[in-house]
Amino acid sequence: MRNPSEIIGNLIEKQSLSFISSVDENGYPNTKAMLPPVKREGIKTFYWHTNSSSMKIKQYENNAKACIYFCDKRFFRGVMLKGKMEVLNDKNIKQELWKDEFSMYYQGGMDGGDFIILKFTAEEGRFYSNFHSENFEIK
Repeated sequence: MRNPSEIIGNLIEKQSLSFISSVDENGYPNTKAMLPPVKREGIKTFYWHTNSSSMKIKQYENNAKACIYFCDKRFFRGVMLKGKMEVLNDKNIKQELWKDEFSMYYQGGMDGGDFIILKFTAEEGRFYSNFHSENFEIK
């Protein structure tokens, strides 16, 4: 693949759904459908908002290994990124990413205690398209 950042970035930008995976206390993967990331830095760093009371928060705190996936079902293409997920409760990043429409998910608002940020940092990836898959480097 010539330019993974551009090709994969375009695929990710067009998706209305993303999938994140954590590892549970027994070592099994747990996958959850999420809204698209609220912020993305290339194909290396991604941010989501979620409820601090969510089961996956404890899983990421216990084991940061994670996987995210984006799928373009129209063209049957997808990208899997493996890396580490951090749980961020920093007020500055929460303020940066907060949008008023998030109030529907967090009754107490940004400071109500249930709003938290997930930050994923990719280490490696695999792209699938046209019945072919290939690994690629994250730069």
